[in-house]
Amino acid sequence: MSTLNKRVAVVTGATSGIGFQVAKRLGQDGYAVVLNGIEDEEGAKKVEELKTEGITAEYVSFDVTNDAAVTKNITAIGEKYGKIDVLVNNAGGLGGRSRFEEMTTDFYRFVMALNLDSVFFASRAAIPFLKKGENSSIINYTSNAAWNAGGPGAGVYATSKGGVHAITRALAKDLAEYGIRVNAVSPGTIDTPFHAQIKATKPEVFASWANSILLKRIGKPEEVASVVSFLASKDASFITAETIQIGGGQALGI
Repeated sequence: MSTLNKRVAVVTGATSGIGFQVAKRLGQDGYAVVLNGIEDEEGAKKVEELKTEGITAEYVSFDVTNDAAVTKNITAIGEKYGKIDVLVNNAGGLGGRSRFEEMTTDFYRFVMALNLDSVFFASRAAIPFLKKGENSSIINYTSNAAWNAGGPGAGVYATSKGGVHAITRALAKDLAEYGIRVNAVSPGTIDTPFHAQIKATKPEVFASWANSILLKRIGKPEEVASVVSFLASKDASFITAETIQIGGGQALGI
């Protein structure tokens, strides 16, 4: 099958962690995958790794918080392939910790841009090409923090993820007439570079997190990727406006 005949998936923030595993899984599912990131050397390495497995992949560098850069690059991807079948808005992060009293406006705007604006920018740019795709869908990432407001200093992260939950449902309403589905996943504690620092410096703390999870273990990036794969597939063709918790029961707050 030529590249132009393959289904096309764009995954933001895909040079490591969950994003890379999602790109890998979609590539294994037969998609041509476009990995986005801002670490160009790592992006090139990851594309080569996927290509050695026979996956059609390329890396495109842009900052998901930059409106113009997102629009330019997503449009270029859509024009190159003639369509986009799946957009995975994986990019995001805590951005740091700050209580609201001491929080600077710049920090607030950065975290909101990283987690919420990025979803809007990428989705808006992709919609014209998703309309040309097959069983097209957008998959976003929210968090338990969207419901429990996050831990100390993570209030604005929680606020941004609450916005992702809302925009997922709003996009689903907006795009239903075109047959474009929009869903979200909500990963719990997953063993990724996101937690690398505490895992390295306080391994006992990292290990203890399993105690608050019903299944008594930390999740794996591949376990998130498998759910994203399902949501992108025809098996999920009647699922839209939903959020799937992937946390081993962590959301129950035991």
